[in-house]
Amino acid sequence: MMQLNQFANSEALNKQFAAELVTILQQAISLRGSATLVVSGGRTPQALFQQLSHADLAWDKVTITLADDRWLAADQADSNERLVKASLLQNRAAKAKFISLYANSASAFSGVIEVLPRIAGLPTFDAVILGMGEDGHTASLFPCSEQIAESLASDAPAVLAIKPTTAPYERITLSKSRLENTRHMFLHLVGAAKKTVLDQAMADNDVLAMPIRAFLQHSELTVSVMYAEQ
Repeated sequence: MMQLNQFANSEALNKQFAAELVTILQQAISLRGSATLVVSGGRTPQALFQQLSHADLAWDKVTITLADDRWLAADQADSNERLVKASLLQNRAAKAKFISLYANSASAFSGVIEVLPRIAGLPTFDAVILGMGEDGHTASLFPCSEQIAESLASDAPAVLAIKPTTAPYERITLSKSRLENTRHMFLHLVGAAKKTVLDQAMADNDVLAMPIRAFLQHSELTVSVMYAEQ
């Protein structure tokens, strides 16, 4: 189910969002001795990541990984790993442990074998931050890909290789079943166009057409939508 939180602007959103994430991670460390955070790439979360990186937190007890990435080495401009290392794994958060979704393989489809055990062995996530494309994809669960039904299946492996037909690069992504194994899930959206897509996603229930629906309309998982028009 969806819980919509609207903010006056992205600055107000990031301030509140960072505070909520710090509380979640602190509670996890207090209760279980460690915390696991799953983040997404793109331009939208960069300011949030920079703010979060300064948080007074036992970052050495925090594990961070990605919801998905392009099959690119971490020094490539379009790599989500590069973005996260440059904006989040800085300052105090430089002490966090990062788990990469990349392996030294020519293809995501051959490299996924190496990446899979890194994610499959992790405990229930403490927080997952998703983004959303204008086609309703989230992580790299693209409606245009041949792998979409498999990646949304309840028995899907934790990690899959994806080849979208409407976006560049092969992708590596956490499956729906692995992403939903979390204590807290957020959808981070900025811009009126994203609100239009969100409304479209809530107007029907065809998850293959808009995979974000699989999370927003989940019967047992609350997705906190953090939204600002600008």
